[in-house]
Amino acid sequence: MGQKKLIRFEELLTFKNVLQYPKDINGKWNEFFGNTNPITLELACGKGEYAVGLGQLYPNRNFIGIDLKGNRIWVGAKKSLQNNLTNVGFLRTKIDQVAEYFNPGEVAEIWITFPDPQLRMSKAKKRLTHPKFLRLYQQFLVSGGLLHLKTDSPDLYTFTKQVIELYNCPVLKESDNVYKEEMIPEELKIKTHYESLDIAGSNRIHYLCFSLPATLPGKEKDEELKKLLSKHEGTD
Repeated sequence: MGQKKLIRFEELLTFKNVLQYPKDINGKWNEFFGNTNPITLELACGKGEYAVGLGQLYPNRNFIGIDLKGNRIWVGAKKSLQNNLTNVGFLRTKIDQVAEYFNPGEVAEIWITFPDPQLRMSKAKKRLTHPKFLRLYQQFLVSGGLLHLKTDSPDLYTFTKQVIELYNCPVLKESDNVYKEEMIPEELKIKTHYESLDIAGSNRIHYLCFSLPATLPGKEKDEELKKLLSKHEGTD
């Protein structure tokens, strides 16, 4: 590990806005923030550009960036401290363990910004909009809570639309080319490090905002999704 990373990891331990694998934090986020404002998560937040940007836009809401990489979290946490953003915090953990840190109904919204699209068919279950994860989110999202996906991957965008249709998730907003819209909400103007890289080479940004039904279908529907993906995406 490089010296720069080591320094950041040590400094991260002193940041009051960062929790690393905390125990018994579920139900206590109002104590962490010192208020009872609604909580929004940025999953796989990387350097936390969205958590920080949303925190600046909405001072009366709380935001938590979640990622496993402490070196990346350090960037957003440092910026939040420098800008006195007391409504922005960071949680270091694995995304598939996120339900352990929140009580039912404790989270109002989720943002998934430029996640790894996991393009191989064999890794479809690792896509953060796969039903496996939607069932996880449902454990702590408020009823009717919103999920936002912003991505440059047309494959992940199409996949998520298939999931939304198959699992009867209500869609509130969608765009297959955000920056071509006449009116762009301020929250969609926030740019992450990965957006600037345009890894997909698509030169367009896709966006979906949807909620979850009261009950999500189980594994029998997952098998239907798997067959649909095999037909459209092929196998590795």
